[in-house]
Amino acid sequence: MNDKAYLVLENGKIFEGCRLGADGDVIGEIVFTTGMTGYLETLTDKSYYGQIIMQTYPLIGNYGVIPEDFESSTVSAKGYIVKSICEEPSNFRSKGSLDAFLKERNIVGICDIDTRELTIILRDKGTMNGLITTNPENADLEKIRSYRVAKPVENVSVKEKTVINDEGLYNIAMLDFGYKANIVRELVKRNCRVVLMPHDTPAEEITGYNPDGIMLSNGPGDPADNVEVIGNLKKLIKSGIPVFGICLGHQLMALANGFVTKKLKYGHRGANQPVKDLDMDRVYITSQNHGYYVTGESIDESVAKPWFINMNDGTCEGIRYLNGPYFSVQFHPEGCGGPRDTGYLFDKFIGEVEKYKTGNNISY
Repeated sequence: MNDKAYLVLENGKIFEGCRLGADGDVIGEIVFTTGMTGYLETLTDKSYYGQIIMQTYPLIGNYGVIPEDFESSTVSAKGYIVKSICEEPSNFRSKGSLDAFLKERNIVGICDIDTRELTIILRDKGTMNGLITTNPENADLEKIRSYRVAKPVENVSVKEKTVINDEGLYNIAMLDFGYKANIVRELVKRNCRVVLMPHDTPAEEITGYNPDGIMLSNGPGDPADNVEVIGNLKKLIKSGIPVFGICLGHQLMALANGFVTKKLKYGHRGANQPVKDLDMDRVYITSQNHGYYVTGESIDESVAKPWFINMNDGTCEGIRYLNGPYFSVQFHPEGCGGPRDTGYLFDKFIGEVEKYKTGNNISY
């Protein structure tokens, strides 16, 4: 990792550092995450598809690579930026170094740069595209600026129906927009038979499966780009089947109800985001990874009620719907890696599923 490498921002700013991971050049949208731990879950989170991840915590890789902690079997990010990389991790669970892992997955990275300065730039100017390269003099700023993440949900979603835990009591149809494995683990832990379905599965096929509940997973990209999915959700919310949406699933559910989403200046990414439950007047610390949000002013309160808000900027973090057993949150209650404060939301979902399954639905 002694070879020189450079990060070139779309505004022409250049950072000098050292090569990390695979050889080559890569362009992507640079986003930062503030988690002190959880770098493995971050790297294997499909919500980072097409992006270059920067860790604000200065020392990364100290507990090595632990496949049991992965959120998926792939790395969907395009690149990786850290201040300092640990070359010799110390952990009895580790299966190797992070640098070797990045090389194996062909992920280009850079280390030994001033991530604090880069974070300040992104907070001030907003999310930027960037190029990791060994030849900064050949950087094409126009090409860097024009980069866009293309068809992210289509590229990370499963291609065919997949059943997990066939012996589960509750049948849960999970629309996969780039799901995190721990969402499935939380459902299986609660005696669910989970059926992963491609993102574009027609509403008629989903309801034809006779699920007891529907899960809308997290995923990458601009929620408004998923026109076909939004159309399907408009049909699903007429079915009365309980629905629980997380992150992108939360945004798509809002769009299906006529609400509006917008892009945040630099997003919420990390394991220390405070959110307030407006019903309980209680604050929780949550794990988050998103660049878009549902605008609070667009929520029709005859259809739904704001449920959680972000304590840092007041943005919407959760919605309860009045027209059926539906709710959604912007944060990650499955919490790995991060706090588990809001894991009770899975219990709430299973409570609605049980009511639906036994025919004891309450009126909405």
